[in-house]
Amino acid sequence: MGSTLLTVRIGMDPPPRLDKALARDVPLDAALSRTRLARLIEGGQVAVNGAAVTDAKARVTEGDEISITVPVAEESHIAAEDIALDIVHEDADLIVVNKPAGMVVHPAPGTPTGTLVNALLYHFGGDLSGVGGAKRPGIVHRIDKDTSGLLVVAKSDAAHHGLAAQFERHTAQRRYLALCNGVPEASDPRLRGLRGISFEPGNILRIATHLGRHRTDRQKQAVGWAGGRHAVTRARAIQRFGAPAASALLECWLETGRTHQIRVHMAYAGHGLIGDPVYGGKRKLPHKALPPAGLAMAQAFPRQALHAASLGFVHPVSGAQMAFEAPLPEDMAQLIAALTPAPPDSTSA
Repeated sequence: MGSTLLTVRIGMDPPPRLDKALARDVPLDAALSRTRLARLIEGGQVAVNGAAVTDAKARVTEGDEISITVPVAEESHIAAEDIALDIVHEDADLIVVNKPAGMVVHPAPGTPTGTLVNALLYHFGGDLSGVGGAKRPGIVHRIDKDTSGLLVVAKSDAAHHGLAAQFERHTAQRRYLALCNGVPEASDPRLRGLRGISFEPGNILRIATHLGRHRTDRQKQAVGWAGGRHAVTRARAIQRFGAPAASALLECWLETGRTHQIRVHMAYAGHGLIGDPVYGGKRKLPHKALPPAGLAMAQAFPRQALHAASLGFVHPVSGAQMAFEAPLPEDMAQLIAALTPAPPDSTSA
């Protein structure tokens, strides 16, 4: 396998650690993320003033000459599969895809094939400059298998590095549409009494907790306060169903992006998502408040009613502001139609 040699001179007032100094001083067009640099250091492919260094915490000083041997990107071991994709946008650096419900994003031991990555590898046909040293798509964020909607995927290390930084800083904008049991209202004293829950102007529900792995079920996430990671979700009801209101279409947006965040937070608030087999909760839709067809469809809905409807970010190469929207998938649109009462018959005899 071939390689290229990159030489970097450490500038003034460098961070004391080798990895941090390189992350600052390596040219942007080299497209080496801090994670990739750390792997190169660990692999013995970085030398300081001619001496190989494998400790990312090694001290460097101004004027040090750093030599980095960058292997040519390897072919991915993941199989390319001819799977249809709903492509919203694509350019030389990235692709935005509207993922259908039921598709896993990345191969794992339980789902080695049929994933979004398998499909993207086929779509690209080898036209990838390499992410992390391998010719593979750069996944910077994910949505659950049974959640539909928008994902941006990097096609190069430069794009991956720029996008990952935005998601880490929480500057990428993501909005979701969800159907929940009940309606979160600022007037509800039960919600007012729950730790971590507040309301902002406009009847916007704000949920701020920590999220971490469930103590007994390692496949689930759970709300906590001491461990886990800080998570903030906001939601507001944009359509109500039933008389009295028994369900709502929510617009949700994330200040952070944790695993299952919306699903766990809405369940904690007592408004679990319709169809969610894991976090849906014990709350049931009232039989008398909803049209029979809508009630039956909601009770049989086969997945969490959650859709990543909009996505915004700064293009990591061009600097342009990008914004995309994906319409509701057919199953959620049909459920909303079924939950909406038919207008009264206006015909007269």
